[in-house]
Amino acid sequence: MSSTELPESIAATAAGPRVSAVRIAEGERLRCVTLPGLTLNVRYRPSDRTGLPPALYVHGLGGSSQNWSAVMPLLEDVVDGEAVDLPGFGDSPPPDDGNYSVTAHTRAVIRMLDAGDRGPVHLIANSLGGAVATRLAAVRPDLVATLTLISPALPELRAQRGAWPTALLALPGVASLFTRMTRDWTAEQRVRGVLSLCYGDPGRVTDEGFRNAVEEMERRLRLPYFWDAMARSARGIVDAYTLGGQQGLWRQAERVLAPTLLVYGGRDQLVSFRMARRAAAAFRDSRLLTLPDAGHVAMMEYPETVAQAVRELIHETGHGSHRTGHGKSRETGHGKTHEADHETDHENRS
Repeated sequence: MSSTELPESIAATAAGPRVSAVRIAEGERLRCVTLPGLTLNVRYRPSDRTGLPPALYVHGLGGSSQNWSAVMPLLEDVVDGEAVDLPGFGDSPPPDDGNYSVTAHTRAVIRMLDAGDRGPVHLIANSLGGAVATRLAAVRPDLVATLTLISPALPELRAQRGAWPTALLALPGVASLFTRMTRDWTAEQRVRGVLSLCYGDPGRVTDEGFRNAVEEMERRLRLPYFWDAMARSARGIVDAYTLGGQQGLWRQAERVLAPTLLVYGGRDQLVSFRMARRAAAAFRDSRLLTLPDAGHVAMMEYPETVAQAVRELIHETGHGSHRTGHGKSRETGHGKTHEADHETDHENRS
């Protein structure tokens, strides 16, 4: 194991309870990875193909491995993909130590990859998962072949207004207060609120997709640890934003060696579209895909477009034709690809 792996936390001895099963799409299967102090649910699609490189999908705050169900079948001919439920989310119970920091989530993914001997993987992540993937790629470059970040949760000087509730949720007592204030909200109302916040166009969600989301919301609200996992993970994001030095997420982004695809939505209310250029400048070997009509979860709104971009990244890097070095990025927007010079200043590269 690499000496750069994050240090282990002391885990509590009590094991977390197994939660009720989540929805499984056609062709999907679930399995559990049990490690000391940690149990992770993994979603995958069995295939007769052999020899494909491994891929791992990591969801964002409040999400689960289901967030990748639209993309996974589109890439199953090029990667052996698995999607993990982070501790306390989806079908994964809380970690024994109750640690939901970005570092703890990163450590959980590292331990899973090491235990399964699956690295290096094509790492594909969204939002909070993007922060986790960035840190993982920086501290364990041996585990990452390529990196795809969809609206990654990287520090912003001026947070989007839509992200304010997440920051407030991190404050002690706010989660329990919010629970009391919204006890009469139906699952349908909650889902509509989430869709309006996360989608560029909520109308892209089908009736079946909406019903499935309501069913999942009802399941989550029955979990005794749901709000605790949300609040502690939100606090973990806020704490990660305040770290400086080598532990700062932007500093770690600059250390990433893996070829990186960055995907940003023009209608994202949680991660500002203006951060796209800063990210493209920070990651030394980057490609930028901009989707003007997408929101925070482009892989759910535009799965075909995202899958095609990932496919091209894997194909390109597999032939060793990718560019390296700061200052250049292959940028894609409105279906066009061109070379774009990056303007870097002291604020954007601090």
